Amino acid sequence: MLKLALLNIAIFQGIIIGLVLLYSPFFKNKTNQYLSFAIFSLSWSLLNLVLDITQTFESYPFLIIIDIIDSGLLFPVLIMLFVIHQVNHPQKHSKHLIWLFTPFLFSIVSSILNEISTEIKETGSANFINAISDILEVILFLLNLFFIPFVLIKTYKYIQYSKRNQEKKWLTFLWIFEVAFLGSWLLALLLSPFIEHEISNAMHIIALFTTLLVHWIAYSGVYKLKLANDQEKIRAILFYHKPQVKLSSVIDSSTLSKSTKITKEPKPTSKENMYYQKLEKLCSDQKIYRDPTLDRNTVAEMLGISPSYFSQIVNSITDENFATYINRYRVMEAKELILDKKFDNYSLLAIGLECGFSSKTTFYNSFKKLTGMTPNNYRKDNR
Repeated sequence: MLKLALLNIAIFQGIIIGLVLLYSPFFKNKTNQYLSFAIFSLSWSLLNLVLDITQTFESYPFLIIIDIIDSGLLFPVLIMLFVIHQVNHPQKHSKHLIWLFTPFLFSIVSSILNEISTEIKETGSANFINAISDILEVILFLLNLFFIPFVLIKTYKYIQYSKRNQEKKWLTFLWIFEVAFLGSWLLALLLSPFIEHEISNAMHIIALFTTLLVHWIAYSGVYKLKLANDQEKIRAILFYHKPQVKLSSVIDSSTLSKSTKITKEPKPTSKENMYYQKLEKLCSDQKIYRDPTLDRNTVAEMLGISPSYFSQIVNSITDENFATYINRYRVMEAKELILDKKFDNYSLLAIGLECGFSSKTTFYNSFKKLTGMTPNNYRKDNR
């Protein structure tokens, strides 16, 4: 019962993730369509397994269509097509890729003939179609045995084409779990004639947990890649173009108060002011705050002073600690980008991360603390 419950969870999880990738504005694109359909095909295979375990096919013969359309030869092809498009391989425009679906179509034809052959045998009739069905089953077995490893090897080679380390790392993880899932399935296929019952249960459990991992890695990986891609595009825009919205237009009356302005006016003759002006220049000109790993030790080294003395300067001039001071710059730039129409197609989180925040939590908390509203509400209220 526990195994069936987990299988049902995996099926439901696959359907939800597939729909999110297919229809969510955040993920929706041609590349993710292949991953979405791959996850759907995985859920279809698990549904087939559940119906077989529960002997539902005997009670509802019309559901045999689910058994006939076996996605075992479809899933690895869809993953490979996803990888080809994700890494932008030249092969993605090849018309020959359509032939990769031939084994899947062959499996459907073989399953249909096998069902017809079974019906004929049950009526005691002998027919030439029985022999054809047996031959097709052998061919299908060989296809599973050789075609799937071939697709897995080709997929790995396509992954190596990626020029981005984060993308290559995630795609490799996805590929490893794909190999584990399909490998367990092929092992069950090979050993089932000899120790059907014992190997079947073990392979079902392996396939189940591998499938759950594939679902999670697929979703989390696509999410991270989407953010990374958005950040790269935002960085390119910032490099070649200045935001249309000026800093002065973003600052309302509340930002001019002591609690929200970037700094207090420092004393012009103080020794600390010299270092403070250098700090301001580092932030305004070099945008050092965009580095999420930036800390007071690093900045103090840039200024040529000790970290404790640097903290003393920031505290005495701004009445704030270093983290709050830097986050004000990050929030201020995030406010500029949020109101700039050039960045409308990119997620708010990607904007926050590119401005130097290290996580969604720190970005949203800092933004709300300094503006009194979330980034999304800020965009709505100022448009």
